[in-house]
Amino acid sequence: MRLPSNRQCATEGDEKKKKKKKMDRAPPFRNPFVHVLKFSPLEKAKIALMTVTLFPIRLLMAAFMMLLAWPFAFLASIGRSETTVEPQCLWRRLVDIILKILMRVMWFAGGFHWMTVKGRRALPTEAPILTLAPHSSYFDAIPVTMTMCSIVMKAESKDIPLWGTLIKYIRPVFVSRSDQDSRKKTVEEIKRRAHSGGEWPQIMIFPEGTCTNRSCLITFKPGAFIPAVPVQPVVIRYPNKLDTITWTWQGPGAFEILWLTLCQLHNEFVIEFLPIYTPSEEEKRNPALFAINVRRVMAKALGVPITDYSFEDCQLAMAEGQLKLPVDTCLLEFAKLVRRLGLKPWNIEKVLQEYGNRARKLEGQKLDLEDFAQFLDVPVSDMLRDMFALFDEHEDNSMDIREYVIALSVVCRPAKTLETMKLAFKMFEAEEDGAITERELAVVLKTALGVAHLGVSRLFTAIDAEDTGKITIDKFRSFVEQHPDFAEDYLHTEKAGLHSGPCHGHQTQSSLSTPNLQGTATSKAANGICPDFGPSDHDGTKDGLLKKHN
Repeated sequence: MRLPSNRQCATEGDEKKKKKKKMDRAPPFRNPFVHVLKFSPLEKAKIALMTVTLFPIRLLMAAFMMLLAWPFAFLASIGRSETTVEPQCLWRRLVDIILKILMRVMWFAGGFHWMTVKGRRALPTEAPILTLAPHSSYFDAIPVTMTMCSIVMKAESKDIPLWGTLIKYIRPVFVSRSDQDSRKKTVEEIKRRAHSGGEWPQIMIFPEGTCTNRSCLITFKPGAFIPAVPVQPVVIRYPNKLDTITWTWQGPGAFEILWLTLCQLHNEFVIEFLPIYTPSEEEKRNPALFAINVRRVMAKALGVPITDYSFEDCQLAMAEGQLKLPVDTCLLEFAKLVRRLGLKPWNIEKVLQEYGNRARKLEGQKLDLEDFAQFLDVPVSDMLRDMFALFDEHEDNSMDIREYVIALSVVCRPAKTLETMKLAFKMFEAEEDGAITERELAVVLKTALGVAHLGVSRLFTAIDAEDTGKITIDKFRSFVEQHPDFAEDYLHTEKAGLHSGPCHGHQTQSSLSTPNLQGTATSKAANGICPDFGPSDHDGTKDGLLKKHN
C-alpha cells in the first residue's frame, strides 16, 4: 500500500473549494492522542513544595465541597421523573443556585480562581443543544457545573456513591452498555428533549467522543446533530503556561493530572459561547455535513486545524494483535475511506469470507477502477479513486483485490492477526500444496501493515526451516505460537523495514505521528497513532483502555 503524491480531494465543487477543504482537513503536526509533560528543575522543586503544603489542603476542600453538595442534590432529585420534566419551582431554583455556588467554590479550591466567559449562552428555546470542544480532560466538567446542563453519561455512573446523586440531579441522558438498542434509544431521547420547546434543560455534548490534547479537532460524532435543531458551539481553552490539564490516551494518568493541577498556584479556564448555528435544509437531512460545518466554525474560533482521524483510528492503532502497525501506516487513511464510503459491514466475518472466495477465484487477476467498483457494488467516486490509489502501487490503473480484502480484515478486526493471515493464505495459496512463496508473504504482510516496502527474508527463512521455498498456514501458525513477538523480532529490525515506505514520506499528510518518532513502533510497543501506549500501561487489561473513553 502507498499514499500517492497526487491524491484527489474527495469533495465536490470547484478547484478553490477543493484546495481549501484539503488545507482545512490537513492532519495536525502533533499527535492529538499524545501528551508529554516536561518539567524544568525549578518546576520540579515547586511541585515538590506544593505537594506537601497546598495539595492536601486543596484536595480536602474540594472533597468537602462535593460532600456538602450531596444533600442538596439528593433533596432536589426526590420525586423526579426520568421521562417528564416538572416546572422549576422556587425551592428547586434555590437549590440550583446553591449547587452552582458550591461547585464554584470547589473549583476555586482547585486553583481555578477566576474563569473567563466570552459570548452569551443561548436560551434552551434558541439552542437546545450545546456542542463543546475540544474535549481534553475530566476538568471539562467545569462548564457542566457552571450551567447545570444535562449531559450524556453511561448508566453505570448513577450507581456511584455520592457522585451518582450529583449526576442524576442534572438529568443526564443515560447510555446502557448492557442494552443492545441503547445507542438508538439515546439518540431518540436527545431528539425528544431537543424538540421539547425549551421545557427540558439544554444538553451539553462533546461531539469528539474522546479526549485529545487540543492541538486539533478530530471527527465529530453525529449524535448531537441528528435532531436537526439549532446548536450553540462552545469552545474551551486552558491557557496555562504548563499544561497539567490534558488527560488523553498516552500521557499522565488520572490521579497524576489531578495532583499536578492542584499543585499549580493558579489554573486558567476560558469558555466562549459562539453564535448559534442554525442548520440549513441540506444539513438537517445530513447530520454528518452538519457536524463537519459546525466543527469548522469551532476550529476557526480556536485557531486549530481539523482532521478526519477519529477515536476509531486510535482503537485500530492500539489493537493487541501480533502485527504492530507502524506510526505512518497507510491503514489509517484506508480506515477513514472505509468509513466515509460506508464499506464496513455489520456481519464482517461472513462478508470477509465471501470476499475471500471471490478474490481467490480471480487468481491474482488485476482489476481497474471500474472493476473495483463493481466488486464492491458501489459507484465510482472521488473517494473510491482515493482508495483505489492506495493499492495502485505502480500507477498503472490496476490493483490486486486480495490486498483490499486483507486491509479490510485488519481494519475491521485488528486484534485477530491469525484470522487475517488465515484469510490471506486462503486467497494466495497454491491449490496443489496450500502454500505461498516469499514474494506472496511479502505482499500479505505489507498490506496488513499498510506499508510499501518490507523485507520478510529473515521471517520466511525462519519459518521455512526445511528450505522448500514455500510455507503453509499451519507452519506459520506454529511459528507464531512459538514466537508471539515475531513482528518485532523478524520484521521491525529489518534494514529495509517499516520505516522506509512511501507513507513515511507523506507523514504530515497521512499520519498522526509525533515529531520525535522515527516512523516505526518500538519493540513491545503499541502501534499506530498511539505509539508507546499499550494495555499494560493502564491497569493491564482492555478495561483500562476504556476508562479515558468513558
